[in-house]
Formats: sequence, C-alpha cells, structure tokens
Amino acid sequence: MDEGQVDYTEAVSRRASSQAETVAANRGWWDREASAYLTEHGEFLGDADLVWGPEGWSEDDLHVLGDPTALQGRTVLEFGGGGARGGRWCAARGARVVSTDLSAGMLTTARAIDARTEGVAPLLARADATRLPFADASFDIVFSAYGATPFVADSAGLMRELARVLRPGGRLAFSTTHPIRWAFPDVPGPEGLTATMSYFDERPYVEAEWDRASYVEHHRTMGNRIAEIIDAGLVLRAVHELEWPLDNTEVWGARSPLRGRLLPGTAIFVATRPG
Repeated sequence: MDEGQVDYTEAVSRRASSQAETVAANRGWWDREASAYLTEHGEFLGDADLVWGPEGWSEDDLHVLGDPTALQGRTVLEFGGGGARGGRWCAARGARVVSTDLSAGMLTTARAIDARTEGVAPLLARADATRLPFADASFDIVFSAYGATPFVADSAGLMRELARVLRPGGRLAFSTTHPIRWAFPDVPGPEGLTATMSYFDERPYVEAEWDRASYVEHHRTMGNRIAEIIDAGLVLRAVHELEWPLDNTEVWGARSPLRGRLLPGTAIFVATRPG
C-alpha cells in the first residue's frame, strides 16, 4: 500500500454482537443495499409473489400459510418484509396486510414496486421486529420470507414478540437459513460441500469497517430455533427443509443448485398460538 493510502478492506469475524449493534449495522446495510438488491433479485422474487427462499419455492407451491382462499378478510403481518412482495400476494387474496421493515431503504423499494403494481398494496411501517408497534393479539397470520430472523441478536425475544401480536389460533411462519449451512463455507462451488466450522458455534458472522459492525447475521442450531418457538408459548406445527428444484439454475450468492441438491439451504418454521 502506498504511503497515505487508506485501507478500506472489511474485517470479517465470528464474534459476539449485541442487539443494539446488530440493529444499527443491519439497518445501515439494508439502507445502502436496498436498490441493488431490487435490481439483482427483483425478477426472481416477483412484485407480488411470496417466494420462501433462493430455492424458488413459492406459497402457491407449498401452502405454508394454509388454504389461500381462507386469507379473505384475515389480518396479516409481514415482518421484515423488504419490498413487501409477500404482503402484496396476501393482499391480492383479500387479506388486510401490514408489511414492516427495519430499513427505510427497503420500504422505499416497496413503494417503488407499489407504484408499478396493480391491485391493493399493503400498509407499510418502519419497525424493529423485536419491538412491534401493534397491540396484543392483532393478527391472524404473521409471516416472513427471510426477514428479521437471521438479522437479530435477540431471536428468543423476537419469537416472544411475534407470539404477542398473534391472536389465539393464529399462525406464525418464517423462513431462514437452514442451521446446518453454518458448518460449511459460504461459497457456491465444490469448496462449499465440506464442513469446516462447528455447527454448535452460535457466534454471529460480523462484517466491520473501522472497527464498527456494518453487517451481522446470527446463527441458531435447529434445536435452539425450535426451543425459542416453544418457549414463546407457541406450538410448533412443521419444519420444512427445502430441496433445490431441478428447474432452478440460479446462483444466489453462496446458494447454488450444486449445494442445494445435497444440503438444505432454507428452513421454514410453522407454529400456532394456542386458542
């Protein structure tokens, strides 16, 4: 490096990250990346589709939320909704929908998609999913496709908050990175097929600039994810481990057909609040 040149290389580590640090880092990261994310993944995700993960399985395929005709008149919360694509899918089926996100940048993309999409748009609100601005028992269905869950330090608190806003008999469904993936390098090729890290190490992945976190992603083992759901007073109904479909040739970051046909990349957890 030449004298006087500044090194902007990000530091990457596995270390503890508090809830406050995680929120600040991820709000900033998604604000900066929102437009690029829309450009890169918008066509794959659609404008009014509920796609559960990079594998490409949609709610039309899986019916995770139940009978789509039963959404008519239901009150639905999409937390960590990003561009509110899943919220639009629910609204098109007659649900009353609120889609929240931590990032103002992501909500800006949601409004841009609203402007070009016919049909009823969900209400949008900026909110930390661990501190939702809604009354107890406000929603029949609470869901998210990769929103919030891997990006909060207090995932047990998140489950309690989601349980709080669910009505008795209501359903929670969320997708997140399958826990087994944390034992493998985050690369799409053959190098990503050999476990090199402890699955039981729950220290988060942290990217930092100038000793300040700029992106944080959190890991929980399968057992701990399930325990957090149960400890929140919910009843676990299903865990879907998504297999890569043969017709999906997309590479999404470290997600690829090669890895996806050998290892699950996405897990969907489905629970209900006792009636």
